[in-house]
Amino acid sequence: MAYRRVDRVNALLQRELATLISEELTDPRISFPTVTSVETTSDLKTAKVFVSVLGDEDAVATTMRALNEARAYIRHEVGERTDLRFVPAIEFVSDTSAARAARISKLLREATGER
Repeated sequence: MAYRRVDRVNALLQRELATLISEELTDPRISFPTVTSVETTSDLKTAKVFVSVLGDEDAVATTMRALNEARAYIRHEVGERTDLRFVPAIEFVSDTSAARAARISKLLREATGER
């Protein structure tokens, strides 16, 4: 399968957003975010940015709220740093896959330990 434009845009956005969010945003409400993946629609108009946050549920909620409030600034900065003709609208989504994997791993360890 050919390497599609959407895949290249996803990789570019993930790289730029990871740098911007983790190193340059100074909002104290943002606590240890990691951009895990980006899914852009086929028309390149909207991008779902999956963010994993280190901390409890309150830290996750606070960080996601702060990121959503900074969406316009983040989109503008991505436009300045890339040569994209159109920067997709950004939607931040909490990525809980790491926590889910840890929970499943714990349950499996407990199940095998009981036998």
